[in-house]
Parts: sequence; C-alpha cells; structure tokens
Amino acid sequence: MNGAEAIQRAYEAILKSDFEAAVEWFLEAVALEPDNPDYYYRLSITCARSDKLPAALSYAREALRLSAGEPVYQLHLDYLLAKEKAVQAEACLKQGGSQLYLAVTLLKEAIRLDPLSVEARLLLGYALGELEEYPQAIAALKEASRLNPQHERVRGLQAELEKRLSKTLRNK
Repeated sequence: MNGAEAIQRAYEAILKSDFEAAVEWFLEAVALEPDNPDYYYRLSITCARSDKLPAALSYAREALRLSAGEPVYQLHLDYLLAKEKAVQAEACLKQGGSQLYLAVTLLKEAIRLDPLSVEARLLLGYALGELEEYPQAIAALKEASRLNPQHERVRGLQAELEKRLSKTLRNK
C-alpha cells in the first residue's frame, strides 16, 4: 500500500461517517510518506472536525513546516490557532473577574488570526459586556451579525447590551 491508497481509504471512511477510521488511515498515509505535507494537512482537518484540537494543531504545524510556508496550510493553522484562543478565552470567561481582561486579549488575537470567526466576536461581545464596555461590545456583536445575520445568540446578546447601555446612559 502507498500513501495515496491510504488517503483513498480515509475518504471512504469519511463517507461512511467513520471519522476514527479516517484518522487511522490518514495516520497510515503519513507513516508511509512522512515527508508529504498534504497528508498532514488532511489529517489535521479531520482531527479538527473530530474535536481533537491539540492533534490538529500539531499536524497543521508539521504540514506548514514540510511545505516551507504554503499559504493554504498557513491559513488552516491560523484558523486552528484562533479556535484554540477562543477555547482559552471561554475558560477565562467562566472564571470571571480579572480573567475577563485576559479573555478580551485572547479573543482579539483569535479575531486577528481568523477575521471570519463569528464565535470569537460573540465571545468578545460577551466579555466586553461583562466589563461594562458596552459600545465596544455592541460593535463586536454588530460585526458578528454582519458575518452571520441569522445568528440568534448574537442578536439576543446585542439587544441585551443595547438595553444595558441605554439604562446606563439614562442613569448618568
């Protein structure tokens, strides 16, 4: 068997919704052709879709290293790094208090890495709202809404924060 045959088997597994088997076949392809960055890239995508973010990041980094900076691989790595920052920020949000500031920093970095991340903008809006930075929070949510006008949580949080801002302004 060669790497291309293992990749074919991986896609057959994906078509059967057997993502664990797909990962195993992608790993087989990597073992057969360890210098092929495309195999690492495909493995990374499958790991990311299976909520195996640390593995996905590792394979994405290897694909980028082997390819000497292929732009598609860099975009994929940036997307995964943004996801990682958002996960870290969520943990900070759960802790509250001074961790909210760290969450804001992480989420701004996530948005820099993946400007299309609605989830990072939603979390940023939430974090800024908790810090009572309502104009900035609303701006983040408006951008999220522009990216996905149908996102219910974005619209709901934006409406809530607009009410809070209005109340704050009336009380001054």
